[in-house]
Amino acid sequence: MLIKFRKLGLVIFCCVTLSLVFFQTLSISHAFEISIQVSPNTLNIQSQSQVVTVHTSIGYTSVTGGTVTLNGIEISWWKADNQGNFVAKFVMSEVKGLADTGELTVPGENKLTLIGYTTDGAEFSGTTTISVIDVLPSGAGGK
Repeated sequence: MLIKFRKLGLVIFCCVTLSLVFFQTLSISHAFEISIQVSPNTLNIQSQSQVVTVHTSIGYTSVTGGTVTLNGIEISWWKADNQGNFVAKFVMSEVKGLADTGELTVPGENKLTLIGYTTDGAEFSGTTTISVIDVLPSGAGGK
């Protein structure tokens, strides 16, 4: 009788262990894609702009803001837009600095990728292409 209880206990232990492994595997979060729009969509290396803004298609409350980067640049600050979506702000000089490291082709078309994590630990990313130019601004401001 003692042997039957031991076998039964072993079977129950194995079932519980396999169940835990199965449910743990199901709860692992997978990366997913979002859409992004970068402003300005033409980046002038000579401009005096201070901020690069990235509008996303993911809800503001779903994002852990401090985890967000743009081509490896840490986020400066973030907010929600009027539709409740996450908006990321990056320091313009840091984005322009990507040209110095060769990560941006000047002049040229360049991909910018936003990466971050949701509040439940899932990774998300979005990529878009912008133009990068190096042109001295002209206009009435210099008269």
